[in-house]
Amino acid sequence: MKRLLTCLPALFLLAVACHKQEAKAPESDLQEEESTVISRRSCGTYDVLQEQLKADPGLERRMQEIETYTSRVLQNPATYRLAGDTIEIPVVVHVLYRTAEQNISDAQVQSQIAVLNEDYKNKNADRTKLPANSFQSVASSGLKVRFVLAQTIHKATTVKSWSTNDAVKSSNRKGDDPIDPAHNLNIWVCNLGQSLLGYAQFPGGSLATDGVVILYSAFGSKARYPAGTYVASYDLGRTTTHEVGHWMNLRHIWGDDGGACSGSDLVTDTPNQGSENYGTPTYPHVSCSNGPTGDMFMNYMDYTDDISMYMFSAKQKERMLAIFTSSGPRASFATP
Repeated sequence: MKRLLTCLPALFLLAVACHKQEAKAPESDLQEEESTVISRRSCGTYDVLQEQLKADPGLERRMQEIETYTSRVLQNPATYRLAGDTIEIPVVVHVLYRTAEQNISDAQVQSQIAVLNEDYKNKNADRTKLPANSFQSVASSGLKVRFVLAQTIHKATTVKSWSTNDAVKSSNRKGDDPIDPAHNLNIWVCNLGQSLLGYAQFPGGSLATDGVVILYSAFGSKARYPAGTYVASYDLGRTTTHEVGHWMNLRHIWGDDGGACSGSDLVTDTPNQGSENYGTPTYPHVSCSNGPTGDMFMNYMDYTDDISMYMFSAKQKERMLAIFTSSGPRASFATP
């Protein structure tokens, strides 16, 4: 959205919000097993952030400092260089399972790594679906980033479903501890409750909980590995692309303002958008007087079905790269 730097402190909490759940996540780690039928996309990042802000008084300041730094990088990119030509991101996948179905195969895991590499490099085949005369001029040309599967951990647990309380990231709470989060992207794949597809932690949070959590049946690609376990409409790996976008400091494209047309994703080349889009919208979908092209609902940071999201914008690319520069919050991932 184009409204972005007029009041960063006021935008801070709004811009990081994911879809707000009506009920607060239960405190108990052990819950009743829930169906994986998902009626529409949602993530739990908002609930996670609110709890982290309560527990860590310095988090808001750190995230504001990251925003200030990001603004400086975007205004003068020549001054802030990446350590190397390609950013290599080792990925550790923790598969937490109670049933055989939840213990997804290594082939399904590998299919997700392939999707991440295609989506972030703009090598995904469906990028050609971008409607004519729409957003071609602002589409990302692809990041020089390489996701590499470093390790897959399969661990049985007695927990029936997980909430957003980060218990899945702790062995003491029947989950699994992160592996060297300063140098690895940790992804926990598990049976999420509350109809959640996933949630992520933004840069600036504690390393002890850094990473991404994904519903086991929304992880991987049915197109690449048909024998896997998938939930309808979210079977192409785009939930992980979306949540890793949050991990790389992207906000929801509509600015989480409840349809007020006043929020911001802190990116200048995404149209001002009223609220999230679900399902498979028809182009153009106009809101907030953003015609004729309307909403960029095919952006990975909207809430559409997997089949309807297939692009980042050029300025989203720049924002993601900023966190990997020399003084950025994820500089340890840059390849010398």
